[in-house]
Order: sequence, then structure tokens, then C-alpha cells
Amino acid sequence: MYRSHNCGELNASHNNTEVTLAGWVQKSRDKGFMNWVDLRDRYGITQLIFDESRTDKTVFELAKTLGREFVIQVKGTVIEREAKNKNIPTGDIEILVSELTILNAALTPPFTIEDETDGGEDIRMKYRYLDIRRNPVKNSLLFRHKVAMEVRKYLSDLDFCEVETPYLIKSTPEGARDFVVPSRMNEGQFYALPQSPQTFKQLLMVGGMDKYFQIVKCFRDEDLRADRQPEFTQIDCEMAFVEQEDILNIFEGLTRHLLSTIKGIEVEKFPRITYDYAMKTYGNDKPDIRFDMKFGELNEVAQHKEFPVFNAAELVVGIAAPGCATYTRKEIDNLIDWVKRPQVGASGMVYAKYELDGSIKSSVDKFYDQEDLKKWAEITGAKPGDLILVLSGPANKTRAQLSALRMELATRLGLRNPEVFAPLWVVDFPLLEQDEENGRWHAMHHPFTSPKPEDMALLETDPGKVRANAYDMVLNGNEIGGGSIRIHDKATQQLMFKYLGFTEEEAKAQFGFLMDAFQFGAPPHGGLAFGLDRLVAILGGQETIRDFIAFPKNNSGRDVMIDAPSLIDEKQLEELHIKLRS
Repeated sequence: MYRSHNCGELNASHNNTEVTLAGWVQKSRDKGFMNWVDLRDRYGITQLIFDESRTDKTVFELAKTLGREFVIQVKGTVIEREAKNKNIPTGDIEILVSELTILNAALTPPFTIEDETDGGEDIRMKYRYLDIRRNPVKNSLLFRHKVAMEVRKYLSDLDFCEVETPYLIKSTPEGARDFVVPSRMNEGQFYALPQSPQTFKQLLMVGGMDKYFQIVKCFRDEDLRADRQPEFTQIDCEMAFVEQEDILNIFEGLTRHLLSTIKGIEVEKFPRITYDYAMKTYGNDKPDIRFDMKFGELNEVAQHKEFPVFNAAELVVGIAAPGCATYTRKEIDNLIDWVKRPQVGASGMVYAKYELDGSIKSSVDKFYDQEDLKKWAEITGAKPGDLILVLSGPANKTRAQLSALRMELATRLGLRNPEVFAPLWVVDFPLLEQDEENGRWHAMHHPFTSPKPEDMALLETDPGKVRANAYDMVLNGNEIGGGSIRIHDKATQQLMFKYLGFTEEEAKAQFGFLMDAFQFGAPPHGGLAFGLDRLVAILGGQETIRDFIAFPKNNSGRDVMIDAPSLIDEKQLEELHIKLRS
């Protein structure tokens, strides 16, 4: 065998044991008459000792040739280590080597394989297989495995059945662009890679599977960011004969289970807020509730006071930054410059310092007296010592700007502790949202989402007010999962397609298979999908998902390690009946 033990398990209880180890050379220290080598594998590090007075001469000389990342096998005896290392589990022992085999020599790596490396992100992405040897990346992948196994265990114990669904499917409009795959055997036709297994999991409910789940790859051709990849993984679930409450309870349970088993944290309270409340109070539909700073709408107390900026605004809204009344003018100007950046887009900001003596000093004292400003403090929840920050303008735009400022302040004030977990549900989303350019209505989630039965009549008169049987789980300001009760009858689904602007022919061409299935006894059903990559990253205390994916793409959607995407051979294009435009 290549090894009798791994490099992380030997300790003083193994003294005088003959062992065989294999792994990579982490580093070596040659003192002339003595040579120490740190041998590393996935499980840890064990120190090897080559002693001129006790080691065979050939073996001793061969050890001097070892370089970083050489793959070697050694045989030897476990002995007590003189200079013990309490920082590693194997720090009480070392291996006095009797046999050494170089299994594979290695070039000097382009960056050091250490927890704190000298390699930049680009070079580590190019040599990702080397980066995985570093503990931070290796441990992130092991952490992901642990989360996935707990998910499978929890759902399997509740009688969910894991079913695979196809990757080569039909292109359907689901919000983002599809990745398409040409078919060689069907000239001029294309498959699409699934943005989610949405229609298939609904068909599994029609098929009577009752409780389905899948940890599945999904694909969306969209712009990338820290928490988004072109291929990502969902924990995809669907259930028959359920209502919204059933689904929320099961996935609250899953989240509690993960927080308890993975993090050792018990969270009992999962607040529920409506979409409208989230937007009005936090400016977005995935609020971070680890800290306060709720919005206070100031129109009634800030307008009609001869301050034209506020008087002309659709919305005047503020937040109270805790303990920030001591900010200097320079610090406040820095915040003003921050909200005026193109990424945020505010034209300016008004502030008011709520001093410890109870007085309030503002940048608009010319227009507002102390009584007015005390009302600002009351509405924003400001206390003495806080700084009130106010934005104004079009309602939706201003809420988004203040939401960005709220998160930036929380980051600066250290209020976003990654070891604190604050989950909540956001419910009662709008069923439809309107495209500002063409006025067309789109499904906020997807076209199979059921409207609230009591809102059905509004589809004819006021479609923007129709609420969906939809829900998102939010954790620490990130949407980690979302789902809905689905439409399960053909008539309602046809009506939904009508309001989304599909002709009868278009609906049949795109989703005829699903409509046909509904005619054969579709049960009421609904489900939810968690983003596994994002969930794992948050549980791991990180903002970015990249280190929790073995071989991620960069921000341009490229795999720089294998150089993909890339051109393909002209012969392949001919077989696929494809001609590229020049």
C-alpha cells in the first residue's frame, strides 16, 4: 500500500510504530547532518527526520534533493519529537525515515502553497489545482461537502426522493439568457441548458413522486459578480398536496438543522415580513436584519418647509447611523461622495447630528427648527449620539440608494458579523412586474407561480397589485432560497400566459408539454430552491462563493485554467451545421 496512515492522525500513542506515509513536500530544512521535511496530505502535516547518524546514506542523500511539492512515499518509525509543535495534531511526534521513494518530482510552483500565499487571484485561478492544496480552499470544499451531506440526510429523513432531471432541455423564457447547445442529429435545432429544473420537478409531481429534491447544476448566461457564476448549484425541492405554510415550516427546519449541526448555533425565530414592508423599511427585498437602521419616511415632516429639494421629491427618507454624531465634516463628506458615486447615483445627502445634549444640528438648519428635526429623529428612531442621513428623489430609486448606504454604514461600523445569523422570510411578492421601456408585464418569479386566490380579480383591473404565493428565505442580507405555490390547472396557467403576453400558439410551443400534463390530474404542488453555493459561503463566513466551488469561472465567465470558452474546429462546426459570422 502507498500509506498505512495519513499525515494528520499520528500522535504520541503511535511511538515506535512502523508506518508508511505518502504526500507532498510542504517544505524542508537542511542542517547538513540533519534534514527535516514537512509531509502534507489532505488530512494534515507530519514532520519527517533524516538523521545522518541513523538514516541509510543513500536515503539521506536522496532527501537532500527533495523540492517543494515533490510527491513522495516514506517508511519509518514514529518517534517522540524534541521540539514539539502544539499548533498541529501531529506536533508531538516525527517519523525517523528508513525508506524514501520519489513518486513524482515537481516544478517549483508559481506561488507558495501556504495558508497566506504570495499568489494573486489571477495566477491562483490559472493553477487552481495547486490552489486547492492550500488549507483555505481545501477546507472550503470539505465544508461544502459537509453541508451537502447534511441537506441530503435531513431531506431523506423526511421521505424526499432525489431524482435527476435532464441537462439537455428545451429553451424556455425564464428571465436570464439560456446557454444553448447545437444538436448534430437535428439540423438547425438546439438544446438549452436548464436555468432550473422547474418544469421537470412539476412534472414529477404530476407523476406522483410527492416529495422530490435534487442537488443540481443550473446554468444562466448573465453578468457575473462575487456571488454569481454562470453554472451554479441549487438544492431543488418540490412537494405535492402542500400549502405555503407546509413549505416554510420544512425549510425553516432545514435551515435550523444546518445552523445547529454545522455552526453549533440555535436560531428559533424566523421573522416573516411582506415584500411591501421590506421595500418600505429596508429598500430591498433581501434585508440584513443583523442590525437596525430602519427607514423613516419624512415627507410629512420635511416637505413644505421652503426647502425646494425635498418639496420636489416623491420620497424623502432617512436612517439613523448609531453612534455617528461624532463624525467630522470630512467623514460626512466622504459619505456624501460615496452616495454620489455612479454605482449609487444620489445627487446629494442631508444630515443631522443628534448631539448627546439633546440638540440637533443639521446641514439644513436654515429651513428646519429643532422641533422639525426632533420629528426626524422620532421617525428614524435616532437617539442622542446618532447621525441622521436623508436622501430624496423618485421613490424606488431613492430607496435603493438608501439601502446601499445602509449596508455600507453597517460594514464600516462592524455590524455585519459573519458569525451572527439572522434568517427571515419575505412573503407576498408581486406576481408581475412591468417593463418600464415597453410596458409589458413579466413574472417576478416565473410564469408557473400561483397568484393569491383573493387577488385573481385584479388581473383584469390592476395587475401590478396581484400578490403571488411566493416566498424567499433571506440570511444575512442574501437571498439564499426562494419558491412558490405553483399553478396546477390548465385554465389558470393559460390565463397567466395571456397576461404575460404569450399568444395561445406561443404558449403551446413553449410549454405545451406542461399544459398537456395538467390535464391528467395534476395535484396542488409547490416548492423551493436554495442556492447551495451562496448558502455554503454564508455559513462559512464569506461574501464570495468562488472559494467554495472547485473550479470556478472568473468575472468574464472564463475558466482560465483550461482556457474555456474557446474556438472549436471547423469540422465540428460543419457537423453541427453552424457557420460563424465574420
